[in-house]
Amino acid sequence: MAKGQQNEKKLKPLLQDLPAGYLVDAGWLVARKIDRKSIFNYERQGWLEKVIRGVYRRPSNDVFSADGTEDWRRTVLSIQHLMDWSCHVGGKTALDLAGFEHYVSFEGVRSVHLYGSTPKWLKRLPTSELYQLHTNSLFQSEDLGLSGLGEHGKPSATEEPLPRTLIQSKPERAILEWLNELPDRTTFHSVDMVFEGLATLRPKLLTQLLKDCRSVKVKRLFFVFADRHNHAWRKHIHTDDFDLGAGPRALVEGGKLHPQYRIYVPKEFVLTDTEMDTDGP
Repeated sequence: MAKGQQNEKKLKPLLQDLPAGYLVDAGWLVARKIDRKSIFNYERQGWLEKVIRGVYRRPSNDVFSADGTEDWRRTVLSIQHLMDWSCHVGGKTALDLAGFEHYVSFEGVRSVHLYGSTPKWLKRLPTSELYQLHTNSLFQSEDLGLSGLGEHGKPSATEEPLPRTLIQSKPERAILEWLNELPDRTTFHSVDMVFEGLATLRPKLLTQLLKDCRSVKVKRLFFVFADRHNHAWRKHIHTDDFDLGAGPRALVEGGKLHPQYRIYVPKEFVLTDTEMDTDGP
């Protein structure tokens, strides 16, 4: 076989499996029998672009933003669907994607919150400050309350070389993930503004997630906000169904102890006796 034909044969998996503009690492390429010498040649011939050492992008005619705010989706899709890392977009980012962004004003570049396993090189990218990485330990079930998954927890299949759907938390999971950031990495005011818009949450999924949640703090905070806003779904979720732990929890220095949920929060988040109507009729 001529050398040109050999190169063409090696290049075929790259062109078939790697859409323009998406990222892969050297391990992904080697697994497709593209050796490191060929990787170097592909880069030299313009078939691959080196992003950082060991990470490559197939060239695209699209214009990539300098700060990464426009092309982060392709980076995450590459990690999730091409390289099969078990991670999802969650917390505040998932709420933004679900349409709750307008409840909170932003300054500067927002963060992309990723939960689960991610490649180490993600924090070496030029846009590394964009990504906030979290463990997936808040829930017992990794996939409960996620969208973008097909059967058996696999990414949804499409006719395109790469699915265009992010694996991300549904709002019911995302709000619990975001509550876990209180009080050090977000504010009660920001959560409160978004919670005001969560009128369409599904009580059945919320119940499943609250039972699956490992954090007493998160569950208590959820009910503090749920009682405060008293959306229609609140009457379908009963506190007695969940383990809320025992004893008071100190969360906010100088805060006020919530009389029912026994957690210290800013005093404006403690309802008076006449305002409380927790479980409804």
